[in-house]
Amino acid sequence: MPEQVPGPMAGKAALVTGGTGGIGKATAIGLSALGARVGITGRDLGRAEAAAADIVRQTGNPSVDVFVADMSSQAEVRRLAAEVVERYPRIDVLVNNVGGFWAHRHVTADGLEHTFALNHLAPFLLTNLLLERLEASAPSRVVTVSSGAQATGRIDFDDLQGARDYSGQRAYNQSKLANVMFTYELARRLQGSGVTATVLHPGVTRTDFGAEDQVRFFEVMGPVARPFMKRPARGAETPIYLASSAEVEGVSGRYFANRKPKRSNRASYDTAAAARLWKVSADLVGLGGG
Repeated sequence: MPEQVPGPMAGKAALVTGGTGGIGKATAIGLSALGARVGITGRDLGRAEAAAADIVRQTGNPSVDVFVADMSSQAEVRRLAAEVVERYPRIDVLVNNVGGFWAHRHVTADGLEHTFALNHLAPFLLTNLLLERLEASAPSRVVTVSSGAQATGRIDFDDLQGARDYSGQRAYNQSKLANVMFTYELARRLQGSGVTATVLHPGVTRTDFGAEDQVRFFEVMGPVARPFMKRPARGAETPIYLASSAEVEGVSGRYFANRKPKRSNRASYDTAAAARLWKVSADLVGLGGG
């Protein structure tokens, strides 16, 4: 085990959703190596415990906690948030990383389309449930992992759940644009609170993304494209940077790629649409108030 050296995030706590593999695990490794106490979420206890043990082994930082939740379920997100608040006296960083791609339409326990529920509503609900603790821990940060797919996304308010006409790619693009719009609206709402909100594109990364329900394109092109994709550690560079770097202290409401601020989808700057999406999302997760 490497010898642990106190890092710039010593004394700070970070929660990384979907931290058992891919970019999420690589992000957790990076934050742990900087000295943070890191919590990771996963659906399977065994896999999450194995990931936590590997993070400890790689970084020499023993402060890695496991939280088990299927975040496509709102009840599970609420239970997760309560457990995090109980175990973490402070939360300095929340990394909303969990997400997925489904080629075919699936419905969650709450009767919602899976892509929208997991990729957008889960981080929306979790962030709101943890906001009080984040504000009490300020200066703190909310970092949300989106995708370059946001650039071609469109929020279809008339068919958010893809009930009339489902396309896996269209649902994914919409959810990733929703991540950006959520972040910008959150930043507006948190002005002056000491909590910042940023969103990012990690780059096309070599993970098991989409493995549960692959489309034919991924099945054929995946093995061809994989050698040209970033390793998860490279994909995690931007979320680690946004979660920890002094360079972005106080920076909020911005979209990043390769650790640089970028312009996002033109639609993401529509403040009326973002406010509407917030209200619809709040209603769908039972927060009310909009």
